Amino acid sequence: MLVLLGIAFLAGVITAISPCVLPVLPILLAGSATSTDRRRPFAIVAGLVVSFTTFTLAGAALLSALGLPEDLLRDIAIVALFVLAASLLSQRVAWLLERPFLFLTRRRVSRDTNGFVVGLSVGLVFVPCAGPVLAAVTALAASGDITFRIVLVTTAYAIGAAIPMLAIAIGGQRLGSGMRVVRTHAAAARKVAGVVVGATSLAIAFNVDRHFTTAVPGYTNALQTRIERSSSAQKALEKLSGSGEALAATQGRYPRAPEFRSIKLWLNTPGGKPLSIAGLRGRVVLVDFWTYSCINCLRTLPHLEAWDRAYREAGLTIVGVHSPEFSFERVPDNVRSAVRRLGVRYPVALDNDFATWRAYSNDYWPSDYLIDRAGRIRSTHYGEGAYGETESRIRRLLGEKVKVGPTSVTDATPSQITTPESYLGYARLDRFANGPPAFDVESNYRFPDRPLPLDHLAYAGRWTVEPSRIIAGSGARLRLSFQANRIFLVLAGQGRVNALVDGRQVRVIRVAGAPRLYTIARFPKLSRGLLELRFSRGLEGYAFTFG
Repeated sequence: MLVLLGIAFLAGVITAISPCVLPVLPILLAGSATSTDRRRPFAIVAGLVVSFTTFTLAGAALLSALGLPEDLLRDIAIVALFVLAASLLSQRVAWLLERPFLFLTRRRVSRDTNGFVVGLSVGLVFVPCAGPVLAAVTALAASGDITFRIVLVTTAYAIGAAIPMLAIAIGGQRLGSGMRVVRTHAAAARKVAGVVVGATSLAIAFNVDRHFTTAVPGYTNALQTRIERSSSAQKALEKLSGSGEALAATQGRYPRAPEFRSIKLWLNTPGGKPLSIAGLRGRVVLVDFWTYSCINCLRTLPHLEAWDRAYREAGLTIVGVHSPEFSFERVPDNVRSAVRRLGVRYPVALDNDFATWRAYSNDYWPSDYLIDRAGRIRSTHYGEGAYGETESRIRRLLGEKVKVGPTSVTDATPSQITTPESYLGYARLDRFANGPPAFDVESNYRFPDRPLPLDHLAYAGRWTVEPSRIIAGSGARLRLSFQANRIFLVLAGQGRVNALVDGRQVRVIRVAGAPRLYTIARFPKLSRGLLELRFSRGLEGYAFTFG
């Protein structure tokens, strides 16, 4: 745990000195330079830590529970900035904002005591400035299962981010106190600061700040990648998620199957009514964790659908637990459309908060948990394949009720080694030949001069690299050195993708609508080559899969 806290602390420090923090510098300087109270910078930092930690944890859980837009916190932050500007322009507003926090200071309010409010506002603005550590914490918080360890990690991150800001605030205060014009015209200086903060608010509201940070080189990218994406960091984050704890804690040879938890919506059940493991007692249950854009999951569906048709009357219930890999897979209408398009007729549970995923200590798409009539897990299988063994176990658990012979569905699991699944967003970007990408800002990339090693990819042109996707700008291209029979890519937006293999155009893919899986190329046999994709501006790419 100490290792993870140290990594989180360093990640916070690195984030606080990265280009993404530059838009809040005017707020820190304006909030501290107009006060002579030496405690004010520390009050700002205290507010920042409290705000950052609280809204990162409780805010993520609240947005997930209420189904609110993902950019709501940014909107709240912008409103908070305008309120802060008003507090600098008007002492009356500042006093009203300070009054609820008087119990923290145990002293009368004065004209220089609203540093805590400044910190609260900065903490809200600072929420989007995150790397892999904070992204992992946010995902865990969205499940609603906020543990003491998650709070500690988030707090360590916030403190790490606050220390450079404390130095900036102290420096701003000393600069202000050392300037005679500020000392003699304090009221006017406060109003100037209010104008600065208000202008900053407008810049953030209209995304002008993104253009500014884009123009600044990503001078901390390499350092952030080395700290947050190191092997020790990844192992520590896996431990934080509690992987393997739930089932390991059960007693007996066959652990009792956890209940379905925090399911947002049920599809293919009478009237959309929820199912439960207890309510299915007496039936054999196959719980399948999947997501509709995962090619590995899609290859398992014909087998699941065949088992549903063959054994439902004999006592088998298949429950597809849809745990989204990407944000677009959280939208109920997208899942409902995919279920209908794919011909899935068994019950599907929308596990948007990953509560059921975590209850089963699951780590993979797809994963199958076979549960007997007494509600105990008799076998598990991760990934594709072994369909014959799984069906044999189903038939044994059903016993004498089976009146049909085994199903016959061709196993489409690749038997040869292919390029592994390749994610394009920075949260799981691997085998990336360009070097560390720029996080969350549009930047220019160029292909390496040397040939790409097998299974590696590279970007060229203008791209915005986000945690789970990339967004094409002008001249956006992508190269991938592959080995596969078939190449698939999850795409979204409106436009075209030109696909070339070894310099020869093989097809043009027309992209329209919500994110879904597109076939990029097919070959008569296992092939090696260099794939190049040329994107229309605004198209989104998520992940490659191969067959």
